[in-house]
Amino acid sequence: MSVLPLVFTSGWASGINAYAVVLLFGIFGATGLTDEVPESLQRTDVLVVAGVLFLCEAVADKIPYVDSAWDSVHTVIRPVSGAVVAALLAGQDGSLPQLAAGAVGGSTALLSHFVKAGTRMAVNTSPEPFSNVALSLAEDLGVAAIVTFAIFNPVAASIIAAVLLALGLAILFFLAQRIRRFLRRRSQRREEKQLASAGRRAARTQPPPDESDHF
Repeated sequence: MSVLPLVFTSGWASGINAYAVVLLFGIFGATGLTDEVPESLQRTDVLVVAGVLFLCEAVADKIPYVDSAWDSVHTVIRPVSGAVVAALLAGQDGSLPQLAAGAVGGSTALLSHFVKAGTRMAVNTSPEPFSNVALSLAEDLGVAAIVTFAIFNPVAASIIAAVLLALGLAILFFLAQRIRRFLRRRSQRREEKQLASAGRRAARTQPPPDESDHF
């Protein structure tokens, strides 16, 4: 129970940026800022991979439509990462509390991922790209601030994360119409690409005109 607030907060943050969570916890543990982080997250190879993937996400997350494609790929990755980090924070003995912590972290990460992905779909209906950049920066800074705060005050950080998750789910409900508009646009663009590809294939397979008709 004592580690549950930290588990919940890490799950919420993992649903938004799983690589930032691994990177931050790893750095905090390696520098001795906290004893709560297991050694497996402090390994150099883990930190390097998390850092590279974090930079990739930092770029992809700020490009309209690319961010939604990135979110689609991470529908499984973020909840799994949230569950693994939560289980590691709870201990490494394979006990029932550890499994329960993994379930809490994974389910919380899944919910916050849906909030992030749905919000991005709504934002992508706007013609300008600046809202994507602003939202991505706010998410990155928010994750960094709350994960850092959770190291020193996990209970307060978990309350903030719970409030943000509830607000996100409520906002997602009100943005449902814009999300449906985004999905329609994406479906139309996919159909246009398929029609264009079919037209090019038909043009390549069309036989050349018979020159004997000119005589």
